[in-house]
Amino acid sequence: MPLAPPTPEIRLRKLVDERENLIEQVKRLKGQLEQKKQKNGIEDVSSPEGDVLENGADSNIMDIQRDANRQVNDLRFKLVKSEQEVTAHEQNVTRLEGQVTRYKAASENAEKVEDELKAEKRKLQRELRSALDKIEELESSNSHLSKRLEKMKSGRATATTP
Repeated sequence: MPLAPPTPEIRLRKLVDERENLIEQVKRLKGQLEQKKQKNGIEDVSSPEGDVLENGADSNIMDIQRDANRQVNDLRFKLVKSEQEVTAHEQNVTRLEGQVTRYKAASENAEKVEDELKAEKRKLQRELRSALDKIEELESSNSHLSKRLEKMKSGRATATTP
């Protein structure tokens, strides 16, 4: 038996969790970047080598900053994408809720029509039974009257033949 796909609520919850994790990661990386900037700023001031360490540290800082910026941009992109997916899922949920409402109304209407048709069928069956009983009664009466008529005819025939 294949597994059912996760419900929109479960998928939405996963996306929200992923979004929160990404936001936390962005904050953490920004904090790390800020700490590195402060740490490197303090080291540059206290460094006895002066320009040599600054130039080496500057390229190292630039590399770290580029990596951090790239990671931040990647995470922002993922965040925007997740928000778009959340919005799409919310719209899908709204659309499906509307469908459920329409289907429920249609189902209730169909059940009402079904009940009315069943009542009409019972009424027609009662009328049919009544009509069949009446037909049987009339056929019985017709048969009885036909026999009396035959008796009368045979009685006349015997009375007229002397």
